Amino acid sequence: MDTRQKVLVTSDIPIEGIELLQSHFDVQVFNSNCGIKREELIKNIRDKQAVLCLLSDIIDKEVMDSANELKVISNYAVGYNNIDMAEATRRGIAITNTPDVLTNATADLAWTLLFSAARRVVEADIYTRHGNFKAWAPKLLLGQDITGRTIGIIGAGRIGRAFGKKAMAFDMEILYHNRTREESFEKECGATWVEKEELLRRSDFVSLHCPLTPETKHLIGEKELSLMKSTSILINTSRGPVVDEIALAKALEEKRIWSAGLDVYENEPYIEEKLLKLSNVVLLPHIGSATIETRKKMSIMAAENIIAILNGDIPKNVVNIELYP
Repeated sequence: MDTRQKVLVTSDIPIEGIELLQSHFDVQVFNSNCGIKREELIKNIRDKQAVLCLLSDIIDKEVMDSANELKVISNYAVGYNNIDMAEATRRGIAITNTPDVLTNATADLAWTLLFSAARRVVEADIYTRHGNFKAWAPKLLLGQDITGRTIGIIGAGRIGRAFGKKAMAFDMEILYHNRTREESFEKECGATWVEKEELLRRSDFVSLHCPLTPETKHLIGEKELSLMKSTSILINTSRGPVVDEIALAKALEEKRIWSAGLDVYENEPYIEEKLLKLSNVVLLPHIGSATIETRKKMSIMAAENIIAILNGDIPKNVVNIELYP
């Protein structure tokens, strides 16, 4: 009889993390392209001491009620808004995440979206594939210049700062808004802290890198979009609910801003239908960290977090560190 501690992995993550867990514990991996359904999560978590979950897995009081032996929730993401942190902490369940490892991959994707939206890359690709390219033309698919423009960054955490550092290569004026001043960011990149309203008015590009909290839900809505230039571009690789999608679709449809690039959505995987019909928005399926190396490192880190907790140690990536005074 296998008396080892039990771990539930809610999705088929890269094998390196699974093999690491299997070398220590009895591991159940839920292999489904659609992810684990809520009722399956509740059923299969009952006898587990740990769960390695995705950002799309909602771990709330009801789930925890069915997991009497749960000691750690290891989130395969840097964010953890899918987990009821207060409830987990009250029960003494550690929450861990995977920061740092996905910083550059996500910052790179934000730049990918910026370039794609500014230079109308997706439109141009479709135009070419459909056989419409007959000759070079002076006014064909004109886009926005990038070098030397003003970039506004909302959220100066790891990813926001990495994104800003890359802006230096394009000789950009860097504005940022954050709850607190980040003097090291200012010194390293020449970034200037401004109020959100000033950032929106002055920036040619606005890139969102803030966490999802009650304060940041719909941080960008009708009012904020009305402050932006008609030639400006909004990029979101943070969390979908930070942007009011209906307000954004309306602003894009009325051409009150130039375009947008989105990797995250308010009600994933559902996307506001109006956005799907617009050509001036680039839509990606939440692939900010989707590089081979990054996803492998995330799987290893998520596994190591579980191993540390179940072995009585404290991993460096515990979110509710107050459990370990």
